[in-house]
Amino acid sequence: MNAYRLTALVLMLLLTLSAYAPQSDDADLLVGKWLSSRKKNQVQIYKQGNKYYGRLVWMAEPTDPATNKPKLDSQNPDEKLRNRPLLNLVMVTNLSYKGNNVWSDGQIYNPEDGKTYSCDLTLKDPNSLDLHGYIMGIPFLGKTKTWTRVK
Repeated sequence: MNAYRLTALVLMLLLTLSAYAPQSDDADLLVGKWLSSRKKNQVQIYKQGNKYYGRLVWMAEPTDPATNKPKLDSQNPDEKLRNRPLLNLVMVTNLSYKGNNVWSDGQIYNPEDGKTYSCDLTLKDPNSLDLHGYIMGIPFLGKTKTWTRVK
């Protein structure tokens, strides 16, 4: 009977310890492909070091109808960068995980106006993400858009 009790005790201990085993890193829940709020672009969020970045990987309209060539970063304030294609452009940079499904201290580049904004991301649920873009240092002067995960 003592061997039975010892086995039961060991099993209970193992089950208790497994409940406290490290779970998947919440910070990496952001990683994946996201569809923009207007459903015209997809951004691949990835981790590099301890920061998160986003690259434009799909566009509903990847070519310029006038030239039938890939759309370019034509609004970029740096004239030398205006000939680079938008597809595969890194648009989200330097996000840090702050806990509670929030990533902040990053920037997002908007190729439509050629401006870079501060941004914070909040994972609302596994398949929706609020992106808050704002003028550098002034969060209340901004907009929040909801992106959806691409499966």
